[in-house]
Amino acid sequence: MSVLNSEATSKTPPETKVYLETNYGRMILKLYNSTPLHRDNFIKLVNGGFYDGLLFHRVIKDFMIQGGDPESKNAMKGAILGNGGLGYTVPAEFVDSLIHCKGALAAARLGDGMNPKKESSGSQFYIVQGRAWRDADLLAMESRTGRKYSDADKKAYREGGGTPHLDGGYTVFGQLVEGFDVLDRIATAPTGGADRPNEDVRILKAGLVK
Repeated sequence: MSVLNSEATSKTPPETKVYLETNYGRMILKLYNSTPLHRDNFIKLVNGGFYDGLLFHRVIKDFMIQGGDPESKNAMKGAILGNGGLGYTVPAEFVDSLIHCKGALAAARLGDGMNPKKESSGSQFYIVQGRAWRDADLLAMESRTGRKYSDADKKAYREGGGTPHLDGGYTVFGQLVEGFDVLDRIATAPTGGADRPNEDVRILKAGLVK
């Protein structure tokens, strides 16, 4: 009978990293192992070339940038986007320690009225830009929602910014690790109807970081 090496089996598996090459520059995101359904779905789509050529179709300064609508690939100028998908959802994977700090990668979804289980879109995602929050604002939010933030969470929201009002409502499954300047440039792009950038912001290529 063989004996398993306890040190080898106790090691945390490395987090997968994905790059998004855009016409604004490159962003690199790590995917969390604690949200395996979202991680594996995103990797599947990246490996299949699904995101190549799609737009960041919804951009709101001090909030987030959103992409992953398959209808955006060959969309006409001015077309309203954001309703496209792959015909399936991903069950919510809420992890209290994964918050909507700046650079958080999270799954878009339909609203609660149509989607009481808060299941995620099979393809649409957003990356948080957000804004800085004061401790007093976070304390008020804790009183309102019953959610408690750690000192580290408060520091992240105070110094880096984010969108804490989305915590517990949308699945966070990754984090931007390189390309914050690219995120900021995209988030401040001039927009028109439905918050679509006036000039296309395109994902030229998505792939795994080797």
